[in-house]
Amino acid sequence: MPRAYFGPAVPIPFAHRGGAKRWPENTLLAFGNAADLGYRHIETDIQVTSDGHFVCFHDLTLERTTNGHGNLQDHTLSDLKRLDAGHNFIENGSYTFRGAGACIPTLEEALALDSSLHYNLELKPEDPALARGLWDFIDHHGIHDRVLVASEHDLVTEAFRTYSRGRVATSAGRSGAKRFWAGVLTGTWKNAMFPFDALQIPPVYRGIDVITPRFMEAAHHHGIQVHIWTVDDPAQMYGLLAVGVDGLMTDVPEVLLDVLARS
Repeated sequence: MPRAYFGPAVPIPFAHRGGAKRWPENTLLAFGNAADLGYRHIETDIQVTSDGHFVCFHDLTLERTTNGHGNLQDHTLSDLKRLDAGHNFIENGSYTFRGAGACIPTLEEALALDSSLHYNLELKPEDPALARGLWDFIDHHGIHDRVLVASEHDLVTEAFRTYSRGRVATSAGRSGAKRFWAGVLTGTWKNAMFPFDALQIPPVYRGIDVITPRFMEAAHHHGIQVHIWTVDDPAQMYGLLAVGVDGLMTDVPEVLLDVLARS
């Protein structure tokens, strides 16, 4: 039975980090603008502050997107709230959002923005202990069907599945995705067991096209959705949709919506 998180229809458009090429990534500004366009699924990244708050932020360090310095995990939430999350965003050669009030949001703030939004939560640190805290947060807030938990680190997603007892959708980690692909290539996928609900992967791995009709057949045989990141080119979007992928993650939300409207 499909997870409620995915909704009734595919393909699912995901605003990657809220639309990272249009607005400062992983900010309420980006999430809200994506929602205004009609997006119901937002991909974001989750980290933990030194005082235990979950925040939406991609890099382990602060320099690329903010006016801060150092490792995020070494800062308190109060420290992070003083930073400008739009400081380094460049649009047409200008720092359009510098000083515009964009800040690093907590996961609670993101969830409160719009109750119809669903979040794809990628835990960035390679720390299985964080899985327990995230599960406790999800369970406390009763958002089991509003989130999918992801991590490239299989130990993190495995720990989360143990704590959540299957009550929340998860995607494959890097090793899990490779094992699935190996099963497709060797023809052993039919009798295999996979603990994840989605494969969230790039379309090409080491120069090889991953998303083939056989790959899609194998995934759907096991009730697994296939979501592709990060796709910004319309021609590539059309090609992936033709193969039957279940979701696309993009940094240019309006482009994907236009492609879906024409498909």
